[in-house]
Amino acid sequence: MKGQKILSNQEMALFCEQMAMILKAGMTPATGIDLMLSDAESIERKDLLQAISRQCEAGESFHKALENSNAFPRYALDMIRIGNISGKLDEVMDALSFHYNREETIRENIKNAVTYPILILCMMVIIVLVLIIKVLPIFRQAFVQLGSDLTGFSRGLLQFGNTLRNYSFLFIAVLFLLLIAYIIFSGTSYGRSKLASFCSGFFLTKGFFNKIACGRFASGMAITMAAGLDTEESLDLAEKLISTPAMLSRIQKCRKLMEGDAEHMGLSFSQAVVEAGIFNNVYSKMLQIGFTTGCAEDIFRKIADRYDNEVEAQMNRTISVLEPTLVIILSIVVCLILLSVIMPLLGIMSGIG
Repeated sequence: MKGQKILSNQEMALFCEQMAMILKAGMTPATGIDLMLSDAESIERKDLLQAISRQCEAGESFHKALENSNAFPRYALDMIRIGNISGKLDEVMDALSFHYNREETIRENIKNAVTYPILILCMMVIIVLVLIIKVLPIFRQAFVQLGSDLTGFSRGLLQFGNTLRNYSFLFIAVLFLLLIAYIIFSGTSYGRSKLASFCSGFFLTKGFFNKIACGRFASGMAITMAAGLDTEESLDLAEKLISTPAMLSRIQKCRKLMEGDAEHMGLSFSQAVVEAGIFNNVYSKMLQIGFTTGCAEDIFRKIADRYDNEVEAQMNRTISVLEPTLVIILSIVVCLILLSVIMPLLGIMSGIG
């Protein structure tokens, strides 16, 4: 289907969850698509499912039918293909449902964490601009009538307000360009990857995005190992989930340590993960124990859950500090602007009295 939009995390989680239940009930994927089609509400979803159903009826395999629809992420298609081959498609769909639910939760948490501070910043800008452009000229008229004029800080703000009025078209154009840049960075995969690369290297957000990358890697490893892949194949697929350069570099280092060279013998996967510094010491030790006891898949899932909890806790701490800080800054700025004109005005009035 040309022009088909890639399904969102929420849509992917719902599709995989429904397909997992259908497969566990003993039905074929083609039968499951027909059942989902009968319950589809939106026209877009019906068109997508009909296209997949036609592909299955024409003899295409399930994962090939999904691929031809151009609506599914590459990682999901690779995992579904592996599930078909290994005979663990129901387990893979279940794991993918968990993965995309997790991705949606992270996205919503980040969105909620960013939205309120941005609204406060917008309010700050609007209030300050109103004071500078509308209120200060009124105070200046009062000063002129009293035989004086604004000085110092208040005079500089008034000149800034006049500049904004005189070049308002230019500032509007800049705001429009910023809006376009925001749409590009938030609405396209290329923009999101570039934004993630920047945030992963920025000192204020570096640790936060590193935890997200570690959680994604652990979640990807859990899914691939559940499908029966070995560690090297799992590493290749899990790497596709990562967009932060620092984490990609550590994964490459892990792969080289596993391969070894002429002087050094290749390390085991758990040892390579420790040496590459993919996880912290505690989680690395947990992983080594998991490989020793044969429950590495469960350990990876637990590590992913713990990183999710750490990310959520860090966002909550940041919001709890950021919100009152922005309110305090807004109050201080407004007070400074008003005091810069009210105090001289009171001095003039008291002199007249």
